[in-house]
Amino acid sequence: MKGKLFIFSAPSGSGKTTIVKHLLSTNPGFAFSVSATSRPPRCNEKNGTDYYFLSPDEFKEKIKNDEFLEWEEVYKNVFYGTLKSEVERIRNEGKHVIFDVDVVGGCNIKKHYGNDALAVFVKPPSVEELRKRLEARSTDNKKVIETRIAKAEFELTFEPQFDVVLINENLEEALKKADKIVQQFLGAGH
Repeated sequence: MKGKLFIFSAPSGSGKTTIVKHLLSTNPGFAFSVSATSRPPRCNEKNGTDYYFLSPDEFKEKIKNDEFLEWEEVYKNVFYGTLKSEVERIRNEGKHVIFDVDVVGGCNIKKHYGNDALAVFVKPPSVEELRKRLEARSTDNKKVIETRIAKAEFELTFEPQFDVVLINENLEEALKKADKIVQQFLGAGH
């Protein structure tokens, strides 16, 4: 039996990556769908584990060959996408696929897989709280943070297109809610 899909999308800094890592560590039947990107790796990121790092030209070639389930040019020449082969490899192993993707990508995956997928929108309690989190992260300069905030305000408009909204105000509570959402979709609560 093919696995189900769990899509976690959110504005940058909402905590979706932390939630996805928690679910992976507590659910052995889950596998992470590693996205592809054309941005350079951050210091602690590994190719094939965090992302498949491709050059912009390699990424464009894969787009041309229809190898992506979804993709987006997030910033100029900075692409992110989900390789079809990655998703099918995991599903064919009978594992459930978990995604950590932007909101446009999340909507596209949900459209493609329909009822086999659960789309979860992880939401910060407010845009101001999101700004504090991004500043505390210390990975981006002020200009990048402002760009991310503007993008987040746009991404928040996608909330109604998701199956479930998970507000991440308190991380411990958000992790418990994420566990419950996953178990309900898998039918454990019925």
